[in-house]
Formats: sequence, structure tokens, C-alpha cells
Amino acid sequence: MTLAKRSFDLAASIGGLLVLAPLMLLIAILVKAEDGGRVFFRQERIGRGGRAFGMWKFRTMVPGASALGPSLTAAGDRRVTRMGAWLRGKKLDELPQLFNVLLGEMTMVGPRPEVPKYVDMYTMEQRDVLKLAPGITDRASILFADESELLAEHADPERFYIEEIVPEKIRINLEYADRATSFSDLKVVLQTLGHVGSFNHSWKDGRNLRVKFQVDDLRS
Repeated sequence: MTLAKRSFDLAASIGGLLVLAPLMLLIAILVKAEDGGRVFFRQERIGRGGRAFGMWKFRTMVPGASALGPSLTAAGDRRVTRMGAWLRGKKLDELPQLFNVLLGEMTMVGPRPEVPKYVDMYTMEQRDVLKLAPGITDRASILFADESELLAEHADPERFYIEEIVPEKIRINLEYADRATSFSDLKVVLQTLGHVGSFNHSWKDGRNLRVKFQVDDLRS
């Protein structure tokens, strides 16, 4: 990670935590009040160099949800709480990851880190993504903003995720990394904050997903 990128991460994470502290406190109170469970959810993810770390989120599922279903969460998953559904829709459940950025475990813009189960399935070529620092947001996350809805449309969401979505996300992230600049990182952050981003998707016989990537956005 370059000095410029780390400096940006520190400024953004510290500034974000200071500005968002009242909102995060309110969210914590609401999550706790809904069912009395834990406020935060810590999950093992795989970061740069294949190293495992604990990624933090506001809890959006019922207590013990990991034992009640798969790692993936499709739209309509009954494990998601009412408050959790709202947090997921606004991406506010990701805010605690600012602490991960502050600690240097994540960066503001980088590939979303996966759970070990799915990383173990990467091909040798796909493992190149592990050379990059994992991030809170990335271009692929914007393009796949309605991933949970896509998963819900398939009889086997996990297979669809592994065979179609994961390869496309990795392709997007590797292509982005080749062209990334401080300006493009800032643009991705602003797009994420504004829920900006567009994608087109199509299937052939219900199997093939194609995302049209806006390369011009990377060059600007």
C-alpha cells in the first residue's frame, strides 16, 4: 500500500468516525433494542496476502444466524431483522469497518474481503486479488448494488454466486487496480456515499451474467 493511499485511509477513517459517531451510537442503541442481542458482528475474512482478520459490522441478523443458514444472504432471508434490513439497504451496517481501516486491516477502496470458504475455491489466477488490500467499498460493489436480489432469483444462490458473481467481481477489481489513482478511489467513495452506480445484467438460459463495466470512469 502506498503512503498516499494509507494517508487517505487514515484521514477518511478518523474523520468518518468523528463525524459519524452520533449516528453509529444511535444505530447501536436501535440494534440492541430490537432483540437484546449483540450490537456488532465480527466475521473472519481473508485479507491481503491470504491473511485472516476479523471484519466488523453492525449485526443485521437474529442471534445465532450463522447456524441457521448459508454465509450468503439473499433478498427475503428470514434471518435478517427488521432493523437489519434497513441497515443493509442503506449500507450502514458496514460503518464499523472504519475501525478495520484505522487499524490497517482494510482500506477505503479495495476488493471486498471474502470468507475463507469461498477464497479456498479461487483459481490460481483469481488469487491475484489477494495481492490487494481489502476495502470497505469498491467498483464491483457499486455495480452489484442489488446482489441480494440477484441471488434471490436463483434456485441455488450459492452456486450462482461462486460461478458467476465472484469471477466477475474479481475481474472488475483486478482491472480497477491496474488503473487506480487517488482520484479514482475518491470517486468510488463518493459514488458509494451517493448510492451512485449503474450496471446492466443479462442471462442466457438463466446461467450467464455479464456486467458492463464503465472503463472510462477509471480513466477520468
